[in-house]
Amino acid sequence: MSIDPLLDPFELGHLTLRNRIMISSHEPAYAVDGMPKDRYVAYHAERAKAGVALTMTAGSAAVSRDSPPAFNNILAYRDEVVPWIKRLTDACHEHGCAAMIQLTHLGRRTTWNKGDWLPSISSGPHREPAHRAFPKVMEDWDIARVVADFADTAERMKAGGMDGIEIEAYGHLIDQFQSPLTNQLDGPYGSATLETRMAFGKAVYDAIRQRVGPDFLVGVRYTADETVIGGIDAPTGLRMGQMFADWGVDFLNIIRGRVSTDPDMTDVIPVQGMAYAPHLDFAGRVRGTTGLPTFHASRIPDVATARHAVRAGLLDMVGMTRAHIADPHLVRKIIAGREDDIRPCVGATYCLDRIYQGGEALCLHNAATGRELEIPQVIGPAPVRKKVVIVGAGPAGLEAARVCAERRHDVTVFEAADQPGGQVRLTALSPRRREMMGIIDWRMAQCTARGVDFRFNNYAELGDVTALDPDVVIIATGGLPNLSLLETDHDADNVISAWDLIAGDVKPAGNILIYDEAGDHPALQAAEIAAEAGARVEVMTPDRTFAPEIMAMNLVPYMRSLQDKDVSFTVARRLLGVQKDGNMLTASIGTDYSRLVEGRQYDQVVLNYGIIPLDELYFDLREVSVNRGELDQTAFIRHRPQNIRRQSDGKFQLFRIGDAVASRNTHAAIYDALRLCHVM
Repeated sequence: MSIDPLLDPFELGHLTLRNRIMISSHEPAYAVDGMPKDRYVAYHAERAKAGVALTMTAGSAAVSRDSPPAFNNILAYRDEVVPWIKRLTDACHEHGCAAMIQLTHLGRRTTWNKGDWLPSISSGPHREPAHRAFPKVMEDWDIARVVADFADTAERMKAGGMDGIEIEAYGHLIDQFQSPLTNQLDGPYGSATLETRMAFGKAVYDAIRQRVGPDFLVGVRYTADETVIGGIDAPTGLRMGQMFADWGVDFLNIIRGRVSTDPDMTDVIPVQGMAYAPHLDFAGRVRGTTGLPTFHASRIPDVATARHAVRAGLLDMVGMTRAHIADPHLVRKIIAGREDDIRPCVGATYCLDRIYQGGEALCLHNAATGRELEIPQVIGPAPVRKKVVIVGAGPAGLEAARVCAERRHDVTVFEAADQPGGQVRLTALSPRRREMMGIIDWRMAQCTARGVDFRFNNYAELGDVTALDPDVVIIATGGLPNLSLLETDHDADNVISAWDLIAGDVKPAGNILIYDEAGDHPALQAAEIAAEAGARVEVMTPDRTFAPEIMAMNLVPYMRSLQDKDVSFTVARRLLGVQKDGNMLTASIGTDYSRLVEGRQYDQVVLNYGIIPLDELYFDLREVSVNRGELDQTAFIRHRPQNIRRQSDGKFQLFRIGDAVASRNTHAAIYDALRLCHVM
């Protein structure tokens, strides 16, 4: 037994797990042609070699053709998946990590216009709001077919060397049978009793167990409390847990809540500003009732909470999934007594929001995650030590400083402000988003430990930089809000930026227009501040939907904050100009869809229209640099060193990154810095 309960082994059936930390099933959307190929393997192998005991792959692998890949899921119904699963399993086993996979039929939680264009199917006719497909109500032959598909797929996973499988019964088809809200069938699988609602899941389990035998681990991830009137309540969920135990399942993975809408999903998988581990005690109740090995993951980003979950007997295995997306080497650092060195998950949920918008899982501030084939998670020393000067201590500049310091370069950072952080510090002024400062604080700690020389309150000019005789200069100065309008000549003195409201430099007026052409966080942050101050707020966009860059789960807290206040949203309207009209402002408003133009009056007009780079120093330095600031894009994309020489008498290489190049986001800024510097 270890002094640390997180490091105690756990016996799960025939399997010995080396500690109590797992990665719960999730879909990073790295599959290629529906198969978990090199990138998928590298992602899981990185976490396996760093000490995690169990990695649950796929979230979820599809067992049937009429469960098309809503999240680029693994197509486990294909026989050709077996060798790819074997490669994935072997890569995890090589490092002493157990590997399982989650199997599912998505039911109504998908759409019909992907894959083979088959209708989605479910135990009732109502669509899931999140995916909008009206399902076919299943017939008896559909039920028999899907049960057989589960058994076939489980057999494939066993052939692929997996240690076990997890049957998905939350939000997906099996749960749709289990919930009285979504099961509208009659007969043996119908809604009449809990036993009939559970009968489909029981048929699936029995078919799988008969196919794979008694020694292959089979567990269930299930909704034990839907937290909604008319759904599965806690007493029912506890009865279900006991029924699973009676069936003979090997473990339970506990979910509390629903995922049929964005707000529901955000309560199941909380984002920043929400409580840590909100369902942990409930998972402990299920464990106490059933006596089964119990897993759970729901915003357990920190080691202290995970340790409490095991020490208090609430869980047998703690899911730290987003935490491992942020820092794959989390377990290794716990073992080494380096918990302070763990890169924190800040709850930004960029990873999941990208998946639900059809992208791939990326961490907001670990740009190596998902790119393990190109970028090492641990940066090694460079063959030649260089003197590197970085201007700007926002996320781009700090990442450049961190990586260059890891490479053992001599690093100096100039920052005009008295503190680091750039736009992230502005973001963190909103109490709900203060965790974003973890992006900055962690990098500052890493840089300080490696001897980076920070010079705050120092507005660097050409002479300040050249006086240090650098080999490399990196401009990460960010930018300032753009107060112009598309194709319109207007007086910028009549408007303010969203930053002005967020920073508190300007107080909200009574009737405010927030014109949002960027579609990202500052507009809604400003709207929250203005609405809290009692202002009447209109958020306007020329797009057909508002705030498209914020994405699903991060939008939920904004809407919960704004919808009980005097805030309205206007889409498909373009701000053309703003003129003074006595004590008021008259906004000229048009649309891209017609020649309609109208005037509306406001007390204050606020723009959110991206960033104009602060690039004056960069252009001053170009003439004395070796490369005149030119970036070899091919080398940059392929993670190779930069070797362009345009001036034989140049003094240093010069690059700019992040918003100093163009208005993007935090991940792009950090990725710029990482891929430039890890080969420098």
